[in-house]
Amino acid sequence: MGQQWRELQQWVFPTRFFRENLGLGEGGEGGEEGLDNDIVRRTFERTGASVMGKRMFDAGELMWPEDAPFHTPVFVVTHEERDPWERPGGTTFHFVNDGVGTALDRAREAAGARDVRIAGGGATILEYVNAGLVDEFTVALSPVLFGSGIRLFEGVDADRVALEQAAWTRRSGRPT
Repeated sequence: MGQQWRELQQWVFPTRFFRENLGLGEGGEGGEEGLDNDIVRRTFERTGASVMGKRMFDAGELMWPEDAPFHTPVFVVTHEERDPWERPGGTTFHFVNDGVGTALDRAREAAGARDVRIAGGGATILEYVNAGLVDEFTVALSPVLFGSGIRLFEGVDADRVALEQAAWTRRSGRPT
Protein backbone atom coordinates (compact mmCIF):
# COMPACT_ATOMS: atom_id res chain seq x y z
CA MET A 1 0.00 0.00 0.00
CA GLY A 2 2.86 2.40 0.82
CA GLN A 3 4.31 2.19 -2.68
CA GLN A 4 0.90 2.75 -4.29
CA TRP A 5 0.24 5.73 -2.02
CA ARG A 6 3.57 7.30 -3.05
CA GLU A 7 2.79 6.68 -6.74
CA LEU A 8 -0.67 8.21 -6.35
CA GLN A 9 0.83 11.35 -4.83
CA GLN A 10 3.95 11.53 -7.02
CA TRP A 11 2.78 14.69 -8.77
CA VAL A 12 2.55 16.71 -5.54
CA PHE A 13 5.82 15.82 -3.78
CA PRO A 14 8.14 17.67 -6.17
CA THR A 15 6.23 20.96 -5.79
CA ARG A 16 7.93 23.75 -3.90
CA PHE A 17 4.87 24.52 -1.75
CA PHE A 18 4.29 20.91 -0.68
CA ARG A 19 7.98 20.39 0.12
CA GLU A 20 7.89 23.51 2.32
CA ASN A 21 4.60 22.36 3.88
CA LEU A 22 6.16 19.02 4.86
CA GLY A 23 9.45 20.60 5.95
CA LEU A 24 11.40 18.80 3.22
CA GLY A 25 13.64 21.75 2.49
CA GLU A 26 13.82 25.38 3.49
CA GLY A 27 12.59 27.72 0.82
CA GLY A 28 11.37 24.81 -1.26
CA GLU A 29 14.87 23.50 -1.73
CA GLY A 30 14.68 21.31 -4.78
CA GLY A 31 11.01 22.14 -5.19
CA GLU A 32 9.44 22.78 -8.56
CA GLU A 33 7.52 25.91 -9.46
CA GLY A 34 4.80 25.95 -12.09
CA LEU A 35 1.21 24.87 -12.56
CA ASP A 36 1.18 21.97 -10.08
CA ASN A 37 2.80 24.13 -7.41
CA ASP A 38 0.28 26.93 -7.99
CA ILE A 39 -2.68 24.53 -7.72
CA VAL A 40 -1.40 23.01 -4.47
CA ARG A 41 -0.59 26.42 -2.95
CA ARG A 42 -4.00 27.91 -3.85
CA THR A 43 -5.82 24.83 -2.54
CA PHE A 44 -4.04 24.92 0.82
CA GLU A 45 -4.38 28.71 1.16
CA ARG A 46 -8.14 28.68 0.67
CA THR A 47 -8.85 25.58 2.80
CA GLY A 48 -9.94 26.17 6.40
CA ALA A 49 -10.89 22.57 7.24
CA SER A 50 -10.98 19.16 5.58
CA VAL A 51 -13.27 16.13 5.66
CA MET A 52 -12.15 12.60 4.84
CA GLY A 53 -13.39 9.05 5.16
CA LYS A 54 -12.04 6.48 7.59
CA ARG A 55 -10.24 4.47 4.90
CA MET A 56 -8.29 7.51 3.75
CA PHE A 57 -7.46 8.36 7.35
CA ASP A 58 -6.30 4.79 8.07
CA ALA A 59 -3.97 4.82 5.06
CA GLY A 60 -2.67 8.29 5.82
CA GLU A 61 -2.18 7.70 9.53
CA LEU A 62 0.54 5.23 8.59
CA MET A 63 2.11 7.45 5.91
CA TRP A 64 1.87 11.06 7.13
CA PRO A 65 4.77 12.58 9.01
CA GLU A 66 4.25 13.63 12.64
CA ASP A 67 3.46 17.15 11.38
CA ALA A 68 0.57 16.04 9.14
CA PRO A 69 0.28 18.12 5.94
CA PHE A 70 -3.17 19.64 6.55
CA HIS A 71 -2.44 22.36 9.17
CA THR A 72 -6.20 22.76 9.73
CA PRO A 73 -8.90 20.77 11.51
CA VAL A 74 -9.76 17.49 9.73
CA PHE A 75 -13.10 15.76 10.28
CA VAL A 76 -12.99 11.99 9.74
CA VAL A 77 -16.32 10.34 8.87
CA THR A 78 -16.36 7.05 10.75
CA HIS A 79 -18.48 4.71 12.84
CA GLU A 80 -15.69 4.50 15.42
CA GLU A 81 -15.71 6.66 18.53
CA ARG A 82 -12.31 8.15 19.17
CA ASP A 83 -10.92 11.22 20.93
CA PRO A 84 -9.48 13.99 18.74
CA TRP A 85 -5.91 13.34 17.61
CA GLU A 86 -3.78 16.48 17.76
CA ARG A 87 -0.67 16.73 15.61
CA PRO A 88 2.01 19.43 15.56
CA GLY A 89 1.49 22.29 13.13
CA GLY A 90 -2.23 22.85 13.61
CA THR A 91 -3.73 19.58 12.36
CA THR A 92 -6.29 18.00 14.66
CA PHE A 93 -8.27 14.99 13.48
CA HIS A 94 -11.84 14.95 14.81
CA PHE A 95 -13.80 11.71 14.47
CA VAL A 96 -17.46 12.18 13.51
CA ASN A 97 -19.69 9.14 13.78
CA ASP A 98 -23.10 10.62 12.98
CA GLY A 99 -22.92 11.16 9.24
CA VAL A 100 -21.47 13.23 6.42
CA GLY A 101 -23.86 16.12 7.09
CA THR A 102 -22.63 16.53 10.65
CA ALA A 103 -19.00 16.26 9.56
CA LEU A 104 -19.57 18.97 6.94
CA ASP A 105 -21.39 21.24 9.41
CA ARG A 106 -18.54 20.94 11.90
CA ALA A 107 -15.95 21.53 9.15
CA ARG A 108 -17.81 24.62 7.89
CA GLU A 109 -17.90 26.04 11.39
CA ALA A 110 -14.17 25.41 11.85
CA ALA A 111 -13.30 26.81 8.40
CA GLY A 112 -15.07 30.14 8.93
CA ALA A 113 -14.93 32.10 5.67
CA ARG A 114 -12.50 29.65 4.06
CA ASP A 115 -13.33 26.52 2.04
CA VAL A 116 -13.98 23.01 3.29
CA ARG A 117 -12.04 20.41 1.33
CA ILE A 118 -13.48 16.92 0.92
CA ALA A 119 -10.12 15.16 0.79
CA GLY A 120 -11.34 11.66 -0.04
CA GLY A 121 -11.40 8.75 -0.44
CA GLY A 122 -13.62 7.87 -3.34
CA ALA A 123 -16.59 6.53 -1.35
CA THR A 124 -16.69 9.64 0.83
CA ILE A 125 -16.48 11.99 -2.16
CA LEU A 126 -19.25 10.04 -3.89
CA GLU A 127 -21.47 10.30 -0.82
CA TYR A 128 -21.02 14.10 -0.71
CA VAL A 129 -21.59 14.47 -4.48
CA ASN A 130 -24.82 12.43 -4.36
CA ALA A 131 -26.03 14.44 -1.37
CA GLY A 132 -25.60 17.62 -3.42
CA LEU A 133 -23.03 18.96 -0.96
CA VAL A 134 -20.13 19.62 -3.36
CA ASP A 135 -19.91 23.03 -5.03
CA GLU A 136 -16.63 22.55 -6.86
CA PHE A 137 -13.92 19.93 -7.08
CA THR A 138 -10.54 19.36 -8.60
CA VAL A 139 -9.45 15.97 -9.87
CA ALA A 140 -5.78 15.06 -10.23
CA LEU A 141 -5.24 11.82 -12.13
CA SER A 142 -2.39 9.42 -11.45
CA PRO A 143 -1.85 6.10 -13.24
CA VAL A 144 -2.15 3.96 -10.10
CA LEU A 145 -4.65 1.28 -9.14
CA PHE A 146 -5.51 0.36 -5.56
CA GLY A 147 -6.98 -3.14 -5.84
CA SER A 148 -10.24 -2.85 -7.72
CA GLY A 149 -10.57 0.75 -6.54
CA ILE A 150 -13.67 2.82 -6.06
CA ARG A 151 -14.80 4.54 -9.23
CA LEU A 152 -15.26 8.18 -8.37
CA PHE A 153 -18.36 8.71 -10.51
CA GLU A 154 -19.90 5.24 -10.26
CA GLY A 155 -23.31 5.53 -8.70
CA VAL A 156 -23.59 9.29 -9.20
CA ASP A 157 -27.23 10.25 -9.66
CA ALA A 158 -26.90 12.09 -12.99
CA ASP A 159 -30.44 13.47 -12.62
CA ARG A 160 -29.39 15.29 -9.45
CA VAL A 161 -25.79 16.23 -10.26
CA ALA A 162 -24.74 18.58 -13.04
CA LEU A 163 -21.08 19.02 -13.87
CA GLU A 164 -19.58 22.04 -15.52
CA GLN A 165 -15.94 22.21 -16.53
CA ALA A 166 -14.43 25.34 -15.02
CA ALA A 167 -10.81 24.75 -15.98
CA TRP A 168 -8.57 22.15 -17.55
CA THR A 169 -4.82 21.90 -17.30
CA ARG A 170 -2.22 19.55 -18.64
CA ARG A 171 1.34 19.44 -17.40
CA SER A 172 3.89 19.86 -20.12
CA GLY A 173 7.09 17.88 -20.31
CA ARG A 174 5.59 14.75 -18.75
CA PRO A 175 4.05 11.73 -20.40
CA THR A 176 0.27 11.87 -20.73
